[in-house]
Amino acid sequence: MTTLGLAPAPELLDDAEKMSRDELTDLQNRRLADTVARCYKNVPHYRKAMDAAGIAPGDVTGLGQLAALPFTGKAEMRENYPFGLFAVPRHEVRRLHASSGTTGRPVIAGYTDADLDMWADVVARSLRAAGVRAGDLVHNAYGYGLFTGGLGLHDGAQRLGCTVVPVSGGMTARQVQLINDLAPDVICCTPTYLLTVLDGFADAGIDVRKASLRIAVLGAEPWTDAMRDDLEERAGLHALNIYGLTEVIGPGVGCECVETKDGITIWEDHFYPEIVDPVTGVPLPDGELGELVFTSLTKQAMPVLRYRTRDLTRLLPGTARPMRRIERISGRTDDMLIIRGVNVFPTQIEEIVVATPGLSPHFILELTRPARMDQLTIKVEASQGLSDPANRESVAGRLVHRIRDRIGVTATVTVVDPATLERSAGKLRRVYDLRQ
Repeated sequence: MTTLGLAPAPELLDDAEKMSRDELTDLQNRRLADTVARCYKNVPHYRKAMDAAGIAPGDVTGLGQLAALPFTGKAEMRENYPFGLFAVPRHEVRRLHASSGTTGRPVIAGYTDADLDMWADVVARSLRAAGVRAGDLVHNAYGYGLFTGGLGLHDGAQRLGCTVVPVSGGMTARQVQLINDLAPDVICCTPTYLLTVLDGFADAGIDVRKASLRIAVLGAEPWTDAMRDDLEERAGLHALNIYGLTEVIGPGVGCECVETKDGITIWEDHFYPEIVDPVTGVPLPDGELGELVFTSLTKQAMPVLRYRTRDLTRLLPGTARPMRRIERISGRTDDMLIIRGVNVFPTQIEEIVVATPGLSPHFILELTRPARMDQLTIKVEASQGLSDPANRESVAGRLVHRIRDRIGVTATVTVVDPATLERSAGKLRRVYDLRQ
């Protein structure tokens, strides 16, 4: 698919999207000072942390003092489980969501009426930036429930004026039937689940390029530009990246703009981004690679100060909107694999796999430690036309060389039959660490 030009139509922008940088900075300064004051007054954890750092709420009058504030991380979230970080009485909270909690206690996020209203607004803005319009039919295959994806996208699509099919994840054959029968304009899901849906179309003998879908709003897991190219080519649609996280609000912290597809525009009037050195925590200038940090500016129930996302990216100037963009997430500090001293991110492997002819985008990584040395094995499905064992061995060898040349690690590659690896029904598990 091609891009659509740099400038959106003015009538498609809301007031905040039309602000100058000076106007936006003035708004951010006022909202930050208010958020810090509320955190100090109403959240014991933040009051204790600010007192320990020698910071009074009146000391923070704007962005110039942001770097003096303490960080918030998953440890602080879990130490204050379930409601310790709430800045309003629990009875004023209208909805609770939670992270998966796969590495400990889940993170509980609370929302007031005002929070839910703001969340719907920023998701609607995200969808509009992605090319979705009022009246479109939206097939929402994000999971509903405690996960923020399903209900977050649902409310935002309704706020935009769309018709929503709340199908959730799984039961792929039914998803294919509904898309074929109802003719939605938009699909919302994870990128790996869209791959599963496209395979479902092939299994049903239906040409997905003749289906109604013209936009895919994808998020909740890292994916590459190579994956985007593959999805757009296979399905004949525009694939856009939406970004969010439970700790900040959920989906809608930012989204790519269909006009440019050049990174996620962060809605800075509500969520202030920083990039810091992941080791030292020192703020880095725009354009340098580091860890993404967010401070919420308007969240009422559970505001966060300098939340460390663990996502690695760069802050870039705005293009389709005045607000700044982040480069596509290159990995997470907690997803990084260290194999014989080499730092490896699953997204690096994905980019090479997708660009290798004869292979499908379906792969997993297995880590073992035979003879006390880490070993990376990549199991990747062959494309439908790669059935000859000699050809598979040749493609596997080519992938081994590309990974060694580009990443600097030697891997074992096994090319397996199509449709034999686990399929995503939401977030896909890529890495199987068998070293313990």
